Amino acid sequence: MSTQEPDYAEAARAVPPVICYSPHSLPQPDLGLYSRARAQARKTGEELVPPREARCIPVRAGQFLRISCPEGGQVGDLNLWNLANLSERFYSGKTRALHGTHITTGDRMWSSFPTLRPMATLTADSLAWYGADEFGGRVHDVIGTRCDPYTNTLLTGGQYHHCCHSNLTRALAAWTGEGIQGAEPLVHDVLNVFMCTGFTADTGQYFMKATPARQGDYIELFAEIDLLAGLSACPGGDCGAEHSSDTAQCYPLLCEVFAPPPAALEGWQSPPVNGYDRTHGS
Repeated sequence: MSTQEPDYAEAARAVPPVICYSPHSLPQPDLGLYSRARAQARKTGEELVPPREARCIPVRAGQFLRISCPEGGQVGDLNLWNLANLSERFYSGKTRALHGTHITTGDRMWSSFPTLRPMATLTADSLAWYGADEFGGRVHDVIGTRCDPYTNTLLTGGQYHHCCHSNLTRALAAWTGEGIQGAEPLVHDVLNVFMCTGFTADTGQYFMKATPARQGDYIELFAEIDLLAGLSACPGGDCGAEHSSDTAQCYPLLCEVFAPPPAALEGWQSPPVNGYDRTHGS
């Protein structure tokens, strides 16, 4: 088959893009309400995630989850599940389609089909200043799937058990008591917290670079429904060189839960499940 360019090649490349999903028609979070509620919230729980490990922590609807770097720049892989129904989980692909490749304050983390509703809203991000760098890198991506032992084996031939996929599997197995085989199918694509990533301009390949996060940096999420959060402290540390490593400098991540008084969220309700009738034209 000929690979010669057709005579309309330049015209085809010049067609302007169209945004697939307009964010303006999405239900908008009341960030002012969330901010006032956060100012009245008190800390009710925490979980320190050790390097190259993962932990799970429940976050009730109306509470805030703060993820921070208590010692140094560290990337984390975040899974979210409906606390009462683990089959409803974070849908990174649809979140990416609705908000973009990287998310920050005001963006939402959406759940999987058939519920497709906001699970959490990003309410604070100490790295919002970073924007986009000269390579196209941004922070907090929903494009990387999570480092995993299967890809690692394909690329290296080795057996490595502290990839984020494995870390999250162990943490969820410990939380549910269902064991590794029951937990693994529930682990899903992540929000790469603090990770700085993008696509190369020439080949379109996924790249990473050292996170700009430093000690004390954080993001905060408002739980729109009852959540179980699972967070892995990536074995790549700041992911400036590799992401499946026993030699990279790694630091812990801290999860803290803050609960406002009920009156602070007067008028707010958890979002209902998606209104589609699920008949699929049958």
